[in-house]
Amino acid sequence: MKPAEIHARWKLLQGKIAAEFDSDDEPDLKVVLFLIGIQELGKGPGKFSKRQKEELMHIATCRLLSEMGFYELEGLDQDGWPHWKLVKPIPSYALMEQELLLKSLAIGYFDDIYE
Repeated sequence: MKPAEIHARWKLLQGKIAAEFDSDDEPDLKVVLFLIGIQELGKGPGKFSKRQKEELMHIATCRLLSEMGFYELEGLDQDGWPHWKLVKPIPSYALMEQELLLKSLAIGYFDDIYE
């Protein structure tokens, strides 16, 4: 996807998620990663510590980057949290490139859910 298409589809995704949660606020990338992390954890909504929230965003990032072959799911720990291993180095991206990449992967992730 080209950057303009990513931006347009991202706005649509933000609108869908905001409507799903009956919110006037459109979620930013961190919120979307948090939601993907909760989905991947598979335990439904709950209360999470700050550290757990960061881990959920890490799980989401690994899950998204696994689509490009950077990460592979190792398995679940004793508490049912997924653990990922890096299988090939991630190229150095500028901050804006990282954000566009994650947004495009998140769009694909939610396309599968909403379709």
